[in-house]
Amino acid sequence: MKAREPDAEGYVNHDGVKVGYAVYGDGDQTVLLAPGWLVVDSRIWKLQVAYLARYFRVITVDPRGNGRSDRPADPAAYTDRAHAADLVAALDAAGVDRAVVAGLSRGAWRAAIAAAEHPERFTGLVAIAPRVLDLAPPLPERAVFDFEAVRERYEGWQQYNRHFWRRDYRAFVEWFFALLLPEPHSTRQFEECVSWALETGPEQLIAGEEAPVSVPGLPATEALLRGLRCPVLVIHGENDRCVPVGVGERFAELTGGRLIRMAGAGHLPAARHPVPVNRWLRSFVDEHSVDEQPPPSPPPLRWSRALDQPRRVLYLSSPIGLGHARRDLAIVAELRRLRPGVRVDWLAQHPVTALLAARGERVHPASRWLASESRHVEAEAHGHDLHAFQAIRRMDEILAANFMVFADLAEERRYDLWVGDEAWDVDHFLHENPELKRSAYAWLTDFVGWLPMTAGGAAEAALTADANAEMIEHIERFPRVRDRALFVGDPEDVVAGVFGPGLPAIADWTARHYDFTGYVTGFPPADLADRQAARAEFGWGPQERVCLVAVGGTAVGVHLLRRALAAYPSAARQVPGLRMVVVAGPRIDPGALAAPPGVDVHSYLPELHRYLAAADLAVVQGGLSTTMELTAAGRPFLYVPLENHFEQQLHVPHRLARYGAGRRVDFSDTGPEPLARAIAEEIGRTVRYRPVTGDGAARAASRLAELI
Repeated sequence: MKAREPDAEGYVNHDGVKVGYAVYGDGDQTVLLAPGWLVVDSRIWKLQVAYLARYFRVITVDPRGNGRSDRPADPAAYTDRAHAADLVAALDAAGVDRAVVAGLSRGAWRAAIAAAEHPERFTGLVAIAPRVLDLAPPLPERAVFDFEAVRERYEGWQQYNRHFWRRDYRAFVEWFFALLLPEPHSTRQFEECVSWALETGPEQLIAGEEAPVSVPGLPATEALLRGLRCPVLVIHGENDRCVPVGVGERFAELTGGRLIRMAGAGHLPAARHPVPVNRWLRSFVDEHSVDEQPPPSPPPLRWSRALDQPRRVLYLSSPIGLGHARRDLAIVAELRRLRPGVRVDWLAQHPVTALLAARGERVHPASRWLASESRHVEAEAHGHDLHAFQAIRRMDEILAANFMVFADLAEERRYDLWVGDEAWDVDHFLHENPELKRSAYAWLTDFVGWLPMTAGGAAEAALTADANAEMIEHIERFPRVRDRALFVGDPEDVVAGVFGPGLPAIADWTARHYDFTGYVTGFPPADLADRQAARAEFGWGPQERVCLVAVGGTAVGVHLLRRALAAYPSAARQVPGLRMVVVAGPRIDPGALAAPPGVDVHSYLPELHRYLAAADLAVVQGGLSTTMELTAAGRPFLYVPLENHFEQQLHVPHRLARYGAGRRVDFSDTGPEPLARAIAEEIGRTVRYRPVTGDGAARAASRLAELI
C-alpha cells in the first residue's frame, strides 16, 4: 500500500511514445521528480512523494521502457533529449509553468538538459548521483566494461553487456542493485529494485544503450552545465560504486551548485537514506520559490522562562489494535498523578484517535497527515493469514512518511519527552538519524525479536536475522537515543532462542537493555470486581451462558467472526442458554456479518474489558492485549492466532503458557463442528491462571516521570 495515492494520473504522448505521469498534492510550488535509468520506474521516489506532497505539488514521471510508459523497440526513442522533453511535457500536462526538478543518476543529466533548453520552466535543479561519467575518471573496476564483448563467463562489470542481459537478465539486475546498495541492511530496497527491474527487460535496456548521443563530447557537456541559469544542489554518496563522487564534485563546480557529500552512502541515497534527502529537497524548494515577492514578516515572538513552561509529552500509540491505546492511557493517567499539569499531545491514527477523543485527550492536528498502518495491515492479510514480519517490511513507505510527520512536528515544538509505544517508524529513523534527537525519548514494546516462520524457510530466517542485527547495531552504537526502553511484561515473558546466527540470546540481551514494567492491563482491577453486576448492566440473564467473540481494532479478524457465527447453531445445541456476543470492531461493518438469531453483533464496545470479564467464555485472535486482559480477569478463552503472524504464533503463546492461560486453536480447526465442540468444552470452565500484577501502568509511568 502507498503512503499517498496520486491526485491525478495521465499520459503524455511525445514523438509517438506514451509516457505515464502522476500528480500529488496541490501546493503553490512544484517538484518534478525525474526518472533515472529505465531499469526502474518512478517508484524509486516512493519515500519522497508523501512528504514533499504535504508542502508542494509533486509530479512523478515513469521512464520510457518501464512503469506505465511504453516500451519502444527503436533506440532513437531513448535519447537523453527525448527523456528531457518528456519532463517538460509532463509539466504542460499538469498545467504547471515552473518547477524545481530533481533527478537521480541518468535522470539528473536529463533534468539538466531540460533546464538548459527550457530555462523559463525550471527554478532549480537537484542532481542526486548524477551519471555524467566523462566528468571524472571512471572507477577502476569499470575498466573491464565492454558492452559488445562475447565471453564464456561474465563477472563484475563484465555483466554490463548485451549478451549477458539476454542470457541471464535477472542475474544482472541482482548484481547491479547489490552494487548500487552497498550499505548493510538494504534487503528491502534491494528486493524492490530487482522487482521493478523485472517489469522491463533486456531488449529495452539494449535499445536505451544504443540510443544516439544527444550532447556529444565532453566540451559540449561541460558547456551545457556551465550554461545552467537555475540554482543547483548536488547530492552524492562517497561510497557510490557506480558513479564516482568526483562526478558529483565536477557537476557542482561547473554549475556553481552546492555539493552535499554523503559519507558511507551508495548510489541510491533517496531510497536508502530518505530522511536527510527529504529534508534537503524540501529546504531547496523552499529557498527557490517561484514567488519572487519578499517573504512576509515573521510573527511576533513570545519568549518564556524555561522553568515557567509546562511539561509537554508527545505520545505515539501504535494503531495496530486498540490494546496499545488502552495501556497508554493507563500509563498517562499515572504519569499525570506523578507530574501534575503535564500536557500530553497524541500523534495517532484511526481507530486510536476515536478512542482518545472519547476520553477527552488532545490528538495533535498533525495526526491527519499520518498514513494508515491499519489499512496496510488489512491489505496484507489473506483470510486468517497475516505474514506480520513481511507486512512490516513492506510498510517502509508508510513508516518513512509517518516519521517525517513526527520529525517536522518535533522540530516545530519543544517537548520534554517523546514516548513511542511500538512506534517502529520513530525508533528506526531516529537511530538512522540520531542528530534529529532533541528531546528525551522512551520506547515501549511487549515483544523483542523478529522471528522467522517455518514456511518462510532459510530466506526468511536470513531476513529476520538481518533485521535483528540492524536493531542491535543501532542500540549498541547509539545507546543514548533511547533514554528509556520499557518492556511491557516480566523477564520470563521474553522468548528463548537467539536473534540469529552469531547474534546474542534474546532474553539475555533484552535483560541488559530494557526495564521491565510488568504487564499493563489498561484498566483498574476494580473494574473486574463484580461480574454479576456487570452482567445485569449488560442485560445478560443469570441462566445465560455468554460467549463473547472479539477480534480487535483491524478488519483482519473478519474471517474468524464468520467462523464463530457459523459455529453458533451447533454450539447452541450443545450449550443450553447459549448467547453469543460478537464485537466486530471499528473497521468491520456489522451489517456484512450474517448473524443468526441468538447472536448480538456490536461494532464497538468502549469498555470491552468489562464485557470480557463478565462473559463465560471468549473467542479471540492471538493478540497479546486481549488475551492478557482475559488472563487478568481469570476467564476461560479460546485464542486463534493469525497464521504466519510471528508475534501471535510465537511470542504471545510463550507468555500465555507462563500464565497457564487460554486454549490455543488453529484456524484450520475452526470449522462449525470443531469450534462448537471447543466452545462447549471450555465455556464456564474454572481456571487457575498465574496472577497478573496490577501495577504495570504505575511502574511504567514512574520510569517516564524520571525523564521530565
